[in-house]
Amino acid sequence: MTEPAENVGPGSIAAAAFAELRAIYEALDAEVARRAPVCLLSGRCCRFEEYGHTLFVSRLEAELLVDQAPAPSRPLDDGRTCPWQDAHGRCTARAGRPLGCRAYFCDPAYEPIAYEVSEPFIGRLKELGRNLGIPWDYRPLHQHLGRLREEGRLDVEIVS
Repeated sequence: MTEPAENVGPGSIAAAAFAELRAIYEALDAEVARRAPVCLLSGRCCRFEEYGHTLFVSRLEAELLVDQAPAPSRPLDDGRTCPWQDAHGRCTARAGRPLGCRAYFCDPAYEPIAYEVSEPFIGRLKELGRNLGIPWDYRPLHQHLGRLREEGRLDVEIVS
């Protein structure tokens, strides 16, 4: 067990907590690779509103993303798009990208099994949070990013 929930905040998530989260991501990446979905590099995964999906992330994932990712490529826009998608449709936050990004593919052959692949790893995220004393706070990415921006931990413009 690492730091309790009341110590979650700017610079306070212990390196061990991030290491545990990265281990979950590595296991998920291996499982996804085993299933071999095709990535068409379409950028659909980052254009949430246009393609009818929402990226949900846990508080710990949002913390790691902001800690690991470069500055966003675009402004926050109430969840219509990911702020880390560049002008060419590519992700600029690959290392810290959340579980939902790692498990999402627009490959029609993968779509029927995406849930069975991702759901056990969401369970592992919940367990990690419990072990760390962090309440389960699973909500759309832009809501966590808005909170982090208000806390002064993310320098990004907001557009409506």
